[in-house]
Amino acid sequence: MSNSYVLVINSGSSSLKFAVIDPESGDAVVSGLGECFGLPEANISWKYQGEKTKEEIPAGGDHHQYAFERIVKLLDSIGLSEQFVAVGHRVVAGGEAFKGTVRVDEEVVAEIERLAELAPLHNKANAAGIRAAMEVFPSLPQFAIFDTAFHQTMPAKAYMYAVPHEVYDEYKVRRYGAHGTSHYFVSREAAKVLDKPATECNIITVHLGNGASITAVKNGESVDTSMGLTPLAGLAMGTRCGDLDPSVIEFLMRKGWDQEKVFTTLNKKSGLLGISGTTSDMRGILEACEAGDEAAQLAFDVFTYRVAKYIGSYLVSIGDLDAIVFTGGIGENSLPVRHAVLEYLKVFGFVEDQKGNEDARFGASGQIAASEMLGAIALVIPTNEELVIAQDCVNLL
Repeated sequence: MSNSYVLVINSGSSSLKFAVIDPESGDAVVSGLGECFGLPEANISWKYQGEKTKEEIPAGGDHHQYAFERIVKLLDSIGLSEQFVAVGHRVVAGGEAFKGTVRVDEEVVAEIERLAELAPLHNKANAAGIRAAMEVFPSLPQFAIFDTAFHQTMPAKAYMYAVPHEVYDEYKVRRYGAHGTSHYFVSREAAKVLDKPATECNIITVHLGNGASITAVKNGESVDTSMGLTPLAGLAMGTRCGDLDPSVIEFLMRKGWDQEKVFTTLNKKSGLLGISGTTSDMRGILEACEAGDEAAQLAFDVFTYRVAKYIGSYLVSIGDLDAIVFTGGIGENSLPVRHAVLEYLKVFGFVEDQKGNEDARFGASGQIAASEMLGAIALVIPTNEELVIAQDCVNLL
């Protein structure tokens, strides 16, 4: 273990994830989560030396600020505060303004806030987290790491929409993608499994969680990805609709829906939650499926079908396939989801390794299928965005 750590922050609209990362070993010395901000059940929990602690957050006041102050007290109490070299922040949307990790100043924070229109559920919260961290850690250098940066290598044929060019020229309306830090990490880890340089690997990375996206990584670079101008596009997700005929929006507004209702419905009431009518959590969907709930079964089927369809389409993007990689909370842990997707992929010759698929869960990685037809394998690799963020910070220092 080194004596120089990076505090990694992922600030959401109602939550705050944090971890103290050793950038040399990759170990998380401390990790925690503040959640349910703004609600009576707001709480903060953390894991240190194998023990988990959970505390309620008092009602009223700024829960983000309270969480930061509690984190500082925690880190002081275990003697870590003086060993930080930087604070790294996950930011969802960097647009075309940020093509890589940058050191934070007031101008950077203001631009992150301006780009909130590209990630309305995320960027404002990311910026609020940065401001809070700058206040409680005023002497530490702070860095912003962008989910969109990895996708800046996409060619124009992949990121441009078929709309008048002035829409792009004036408003920068294009595909930006998200989850780039995760797609970058697991594609590099897959290259190690393949025993080839990342620059010689063609990999489809499948990040499945409450938010979900798929990326075609050709010769180590992102060449296409399922999310679009915002993280609303692509796969069906926990509460997000994914791909949608734009005329649906016009249709609903003609029926009297206003902009806010459309936005809230498509972002917060659709996806697994919208189809099932009960839950946005895949675990809850699977429980309901076992109980014979037809709406939950449809939600599961839509989710897995879209995943398989995107994987199939990205064979066009990358040509010769080396590997498919599942990651994210669902991708790493949900055996039924992976099984269903692999069933669809039988058309490409993939044969599931049932034992391998069962074993590759709950933090374990491994091979879960192979295709003699394509000469490719399917893997599960747990993502580690915090490590990428910490290493980026140290590299820039």
